[in-house]
Amino acid sequence: MRIKHTIRLPPDLSAKLADYAARKKVPQALIVETALASFLSPDGPERLEAALARRLDRMTRQLERMERRVTISNESLAVFVRFWLTSTPPLPDATLAAAQSKGRERYDGFVEAVGRRLARGILLADELGDKARNEENR
Repeated sequence: MRIKHTIRLPPDLSAKLADYAARKKVPQALIVETALASFLSPDGPERLEAALARRLDRMTRQLERMERRVTISNESLAVFVRFWLTSTPPLPDATLAAAQSKGRERYDGFVEAVGRRLARGILLADELGDKARNEENR
């Protein structure tokens, strides 16, 4: 048995209800009934909390991957800078201008190489992960 209820909705909400019912080809009363049942359901808040928890878990995993990649980048840069500073002797003043010119040329080549590598989708973090997996399998 069903009990009849008469309710008043704002015009915009009424239009949304009518549009949704027409698109889904279901009666408006069924939509209202389902919405009320969901709203009044005691497990409604738990479902919402579970959905939010899943989303937060996914975001946490994404942030952890990003943090790992930033750490790899920072450590790679630190190793390179330490190596470069300890192995590169200072230049005499007579060759400084030529060395700076060559440095700019090499830097442009470096930027182009990084651009090509990124365009192909090759990432250092992936290479390091592959290398670590290969060493584990030995």
